[in-house]
Amino acid sequence: MAQQSIWYYTDLPKDVVDIIETDVSEKFDSQMQDSRLHGDALNKNKRNSQNAWIPTHHWVGGFIWHYVQRANRENFLYDLKCIDGENMQYTRYGEGMFYDWHNDAGLASQYKPVSVGNRGTGEETTQDYLNENLELVRKLSFALQLSDPDDYEGGNVVLLDEAGKKYIVPRKRGTIVLFDSRTQHRVNKVKSGIRKSIVGWVVGPRWK
Repeated sequence: MAQQSIWYYTDLPKDVVDIIETDVSEKFDSQMQDSRLHGDALNKNKRNSQNAWIPTHHWVGGFIWHYVQRANRENFLYDLKCIDGENMQYTRYGEGMFYDWHNDAGLASQYKPVSVGNRGTGEETTQDYLNENLELVRKLSFALQLSDPDDYEGGNVVLLDEAGKKYIVPRKRGTIVLFDSRTQHRVNKVKSGIRKSIVGWVVGPRWK
């Protein structure tokens, strides 16, 4: 039976995770900005964190894509195309920061047809046809843990399963978790220290 989420401990040597964290910090810390919600809204009562964007041609993108393909082959079997926007999000949670319950995909974020029955104009029908055949939706979400669990207190990633039961994602450094983007999840408030991760979303053709 397929699972809603799957994670790999990766067993990356400490030195390798150090290199990843140092490299992204040196290149992208200066680009950190307040994180926004899906749809580009700023709401610190819902999401309070900082992030910068890492293009997927950065060398860590290949490492992450390997686990995307592995998880999809071993568990999800979704029709996937690429990482959303060809960018990954380098995210930082400091003391007092959090991300409340949310999902990364749902009907509200998908294209709504504009033509009605046979009354649509030619332009509306064309627009619907193009979106029907070209629209990509988020199907898998992932997060690569960069921080050592002793570097911060709080800040657990919590997922809600299909039965409404909460469970916590492992905090081990170097762990990558992948889950269905429709899954409700949150990042608990960080009580002290800093939690860093690389997160992203994998898109594919709209569900049929």
